[in-house]
Amino acid sequence: MTATITERATLLRLEGIRKHFPGVIALRDVDFEARAGEVHALLGENGAGKSTLMGVAGGEIVPDAGTITLGGETTDRLTPEIARRHGLAIVHQHPALLPDLTVAENMEIAVPADYAKGLDADWMRQALDRVGCHVKLNARLEELGVANCALMELAKALALEPKVLILDEPTAALGADMVERVFAAVREAAARDAAVVYISHRLPEIRQIADRVTVMRDGAIQATEPLEALSDEDMLRLIVGRSVSSTFPPKNAGLNGGEPTLSVTGLSGAGFNDVDLSVRPGEILGLAGIDGNGQSELMRALAGLVPATGEAMLAGRPLKLGRPEAAREAGVAYLPADRHGEGLLMRLSVRENVSLSALPRFSRYGVVDRGDETEAVLGQRDALDIRTASIETDVSTLSGCNQQKVVLARALLGEPRLVLAEEPTQGVDAGAHIEIYRILRRVAESGIPVILLSGDGRELEGVCDRVVIFSRGQIVGELDGEDVTEEGIARSIVTATSHRRQEEARRRRLARAARAGGQPFAGRPQSFAKGDYGPSVILGIFIVLLALYTWNVNGRFLAAFNLTSLMTLLAALAFISFGQLIVIMTAGIDLSVGPLAGLLVVIASFFVLDGKSTGKIVAGFVLMFATALAVGLINGSAIRFGRFTPVAATLATYIALQGVSLLLRHEQGGFIKQGIVDKINATVGTVPWAFIAAVVLAVVLEVLLRRSRWGLSVRAVGSEDGAAHRLGVRTGRQVVLAYVACSALTFLGALMLMAQLAVGDPTQGTTYTLSSITAVVLGGASLFGGRGSFIGSLLGAALITEIINATTFLDLSQAWQFWFLGILTLVAAAIYTTARRVGVMS
Repeated sequence: MTATITERATLLRLEGIRKHFPGVIALRDVDFEARAGEVHALLGENGAGKSTLMGVAGGEIVPDAGTITLGGETTDRLTPEIARRHGLAIVHQHPALLPDLTVAENMEIAVPADYAKGLDADWMRQALDRVGCHVKLNARLEELGVANCALMELAKALALEPKVLILDEPTAALGADMVERVFAAVREAAARDAAVVYISHRLPEIRQIADRVTVMRDGAIQATEPLEALSDEDMLRLIVGRSVSSTFPPKNAGLNGGEPTLSVTGLSGAGFNDVDLSVRPGEILGLAGIDGNGQSELMRALAGLVPATGEAMLAGRPLKLGRPEAAREAGVAYLPADRHGEGLLMRLSVRENVSLSALPRFSRYGVVDRGDETEAVLGQRDALDIRTASIETDVSTLSGCNQQKVVLARALLGEPRLVLAEEPTQGVDAGAHIEIYRILRRVAESGIPVILLSGDGRELEGVCDRVVIFSRGQIVGELDGEDVTEEGIARSIVTATSHRRQEEARRRRLARAARAGGQPFAGRPQSFAKGDYGPSVILGIFIVLLALYTWNVNGRFLAAFNLTSLMTLLAALAFISFGQLIVIMTAGIDLSVGPLAGLLVVIASFFVLDGKSTGKIVAGFVLMFATALAVGLINGSAIRFGRFTPVAATLATYIALQGVSLLLRHEQGGFIKQGIVDKINATVGTVPWAFIAAVVLAVVLEVLLRRSRWGLSVRAVGSEDGAAHRLGVRTGRQVVLAYVACSALTFLGALMLMAQLAVGDPTQGTTYTLSSITAVVLGGASLFGGRGSFIGSLLGAALITEIINATTFLDLSQAWQFWFLGILTLVAAAIYTTARRVGVMS
């Protein structure tokens, strides 16, 4: 006999949870529980506290007060790692994915280190197929659409078969067919007695999936009831705190057959072709169709964001295609579906975001009149009811609804002639839906036509005066007036897409046939261009070509003595570059490596001398290593816990270390013991042992970077720090350890520098700072973190060393070294960026 809901075990309990953020009470003594085998819906407006409460449950947010009971243990705080160990998984509204990692690596890092099952390709493929996410395991997120990213986030959570599954707006970016897959996965989880918490703003979804409902408002619980005890009107009233008579505003009954504001004829581009449509003043035109049928691409083409051919006339004038600045000047305002990625500048204030497109209105001779700007922004804030303490508040602190209003305010302040709104209510609450619908209708009634793209048939029915249906990149149907109904839209879509699926199946068969028919390498150049080893191949070719050219001019370049010297110099730079790469991989930088190497040599000049006992020499090396570790620990702690920027923290260390070196030795002194210099410079034939060590270390570190948990964690932190934290990565520890590792590897470089100088010199070593950064960049690393290669850094160091050496043999001045390196760095960055972009577009 199946247990009733009230008899089922409670798997998650939150009691008396309180949380304050600056100026905001996010949670007010909240009690919440989730039971085995139940789908518990959590509703509320944006800013009501839903995601904050679930962040507490998942260990991502530390509460000010209250207790959490999970997995039979009660505590006042969790970490994401502990929560995952106790069987809790969260599907975030904004997926906790790492853009610089592949699909397979994203799946792997989402799994606890002690997970019992094998994480092979078959396991990952099954987990993704389970939710209908058909993507390549070696693809990066930049190659996936928003929908596949959302499905992948769900796949990661379900793969672990969690005891508690929290889904925060899991269907916000999905089409109707994909929503059914999500529902099936939720029902399957509940059937195996998992507790499911389902956060959504879509009441029809709640009706289909939930057993029990909790409504939050202003950080407090308003009600918790079985689903059947609440009507839609009851839930909406609890959500917004008032009775809502109508979700949708009245449509414009006064539309006439006047001249259209926008006329499009034969418009074609990537994803759509031969589109004809028109929009009249005061009209809201809806675009409907299964995701991927060309609607979004058409919107972006009208906004000038993607190339297109054909003719478009706006307000009687030709609209220049493929130029976003021309579209803006013509009066096109585009509201993208990706509010955070494309719609807002998250680090800027509300004022800066709202006024951005209208700055010429407030400028005199290139200087913005702050008074006029502020007055205009305040007017939009009041007109759209943007809830913010100040227009100087960072837009990132606003709720999703108010962020969307900021995007709308910017569009309206630009005095548009046409508004393109792509999924304007995506990720906002039910109450905010009503406000956005009224704003769009008010815009239309002012005479500005609106084109609305939405995957919600009910939304299209309630808002739009006319709807066109897309399939296979073409308009295949049109509904007008009373025919604009959710049922009619769905029927048109289903009828049209049956042929679409047949066509897609035919294309897949043709693609497979083409691959089998003598094109085994099709697509591989693009895949290689997007990888981390493309730069290494380019560097290798350049190194060989430069060596051959220099040897052709001066035959002594490839002499054994010169090759030995080159490899010895290369080893020093390579060791320091490896350390620099680890730091850059975490989205940091270490400017102190050069002075640190110089200081370590100065320290050696007091201990590693002729006439010193073995004990003192050993003590000198220990002191050098300890100094290096201490510097790394200071840098990492200042950045992670002192909240200094990497440049500020390591620049301060750079200055301090250089000062200490000069304090210890005002001039050269303290000659290093010759026997130790000889051992460090020892060779096997013409190849120095140090060079062999650098090559071996590069290979070992490269394998660890790609295959170990440490390598995944380092790249995860640099790729997206917040997402890495949510996935259980100890981001603070990883950053500190990266700086410590950098300094430890700088110690190895300092040993090589010591052997080269053979004397303590306080002015030496500083050049390694810029050289190591250049080597890493030449090797293909991203200065924004997350991507790079130790093999590439080794080759980058090799090229720098070769250029410095070759200029001598080519009888060029020292200035040529800097010119070559500067030009080469710029060219390399351009080539790598273009190659990856081409790979993505292909």
